[in-house]
Amino acid sequence: SRNAAQGAKEGDRLPSAQAEKESMSMGVLSEITNRGDLSCEVLHGPSGTTMLTDAPTDNQGEGRWFSPTDLLGVSMGTCMVTIMGLVAKRHELDISGTRVSVNKEMVADPQRRIGRLKVTIAVPTLLDEKARKLMVQAAESCPVKRSLDPQVEVDLRFEWAG
Repeated sequence: SRNAAQGAKEGDRLPSAQAEKESMSMGVLSEITNRGDLSCEVLHGPSGTTMLTDAPTDNQGEGRWFSPTDLLGVSMGTCMVTIMGLVAKRHELDISGTRVSVNKEMVADPQRRIGRLKVTIAVPTLLDEKARKLMVQAAESCPVKRSLDPQVEVDLRFEWAG
């Protein structure tokens, strides 16, 4: 079966509908336990890895760990650079050392939510225009980004080596 990485190789297309369908049929179970004091412990089923979350200081928490909304920004940033890595690997490009910065801005009107995610992706590798276009398309195709409510503004910019 074709995977998302193979989809873009053929004419530099994004992942095929068939690959998307196949990946959607697999579920990943995570379990969350409220620890009290506005913190949670999260268990990632497949790996057994755990992490803690906390409410942010601007919403009655202590800010000891990532907040749930912080994790949304982190999820999008890691998703973007992971998809870029899949495309880079397929095209034999090395984007090692690429750094992603995500600045999450909250809004409170009419309800508390993420208003904007400012994302900067710094690619240290010298890439030609075609390769740069592939990287931008890869980042834009990130499933996390595509899952966001349209009210969440995503300000994506790239910093290229050279």
